[in-house]
Amino acid sequence: MVSIHIRGLVKRFDNVVAIDNLDLDIAAGELFFLLGPSGCGKTTLLRSIAGFHLPDAGTIEFDDDDVTHVPAHKRETAMMFQSYALWPHLNVFKNVAFGLEERKVPKAEVKERVEEALAMVKMEGLGTRKVNQLSGGQQQRVALARALVVRPRCLMLDEPLSNLDAKLRIEMRSEIRRICKEFGLTAIYVTHDQKEALSMADRLAVLDAGRIAQIGTPEEVYRRPRNALVAGFIGETNLIPGTVAFSSGDKVYVKTGVGELAARPANPDWTPEPEEKVTLSIRPECLSLTTTSQPQNDIVGHLSESVYLGEVAQYSLIADGHPDPIHISELNPRRVIRDSEQALHASAKPEDVVLLPAD
Repeated sequence: MVSIHIRGLVKRFDNVVAIDNLDLDIAAGELFFLLGPSGCGKTTLLRSIAGFHLPDAGTIEFDDDDVTHVPAHKRETAMMFQSYALWPHLNVFKNVAFGLEERKVPKAEVKERVEEALAMVKMEGLGTRKVNQLSGGQQQRVALARALVVRPRCLMLDEPLSNLDAKLRIEMRSEIRRICKEFGLTAIYVTHDQKEALSMADRLAVLDAGRIAQIGTPEEVYRRPRNALVAGFIGETNLIPGTVAFSSGDKVYVKTGVGELAARPANPDWTPEPEEKVTLSIRPECLSLTTTSQPQNDIVGHLSESVYLGEVAQYSLIADGHPDPIHISELNPRRVIRDSEQALHASAKPEDVVLLPAD
């Protein structure tokens, strides 16, 4: 278990700045996620922490040790990749033991630690099995055991579940979190899967162009995104541009193409001025759809699509004054509105309408 402290990190590839003066602190024993659109720098940051990329500027510390220029094999980290990277000609035991044998660990200790690592990932008794005899989920468990067996100070995971089917991904999410917490591992996890991050992370950072756009717990980042990029990347949202009319208490009233809407700023320290351009973010599940007008935050439109998925009904509402459909999700729907010709009303509570700076 190790805490990680990054200050002023810069990494360039020719003229491209992949990491741009980035600061980050990760607590010991924390399961920390890095997310963001393609090319935002999340994998470069992970590989820099692991020692595969040397930074052009800045420092990386493990606890109080400066490891900025320490080679990767001396940082006592372990990496899990998107591809399992298992040796096909070796059995399960030999694959897991490989790192220990490279470190010249005594045979008796190798046997003990490999069996312990296989038990961690619920692969006891399968040491003699050939890799090509394993399912995808079992191969992923072997790759995890191989990373754990060296007892790393920090576990790095680069989209490790992307090659698994949906059911196995959900199963392995729980397993990886269980193992990290049970054994007190500091883990840094790169993914493009928002649900994976929301369900597993202690904290997460959303990166944009080599910088941190927002950092916080899954609940903080989902409920209170700090800008439109974060709001749109973490889950689905409706983004509505507008202009501030006035503020009253903790609410800000915004003039939009769909009418005046009451909202609360994502940043409690920010109070926008009247006539300031802003963006509103409303999650689909925060909107209620009715056939009658609502006293506040009433968006009027006509139904363009309804989709029934059992546990949820999804609607698209075309509202005058807004170019994009307003998306609405109703959990546990008692009835489904279909092919309605009449005007419908979507509304949300002010605390569920998040006020963001204009793009």
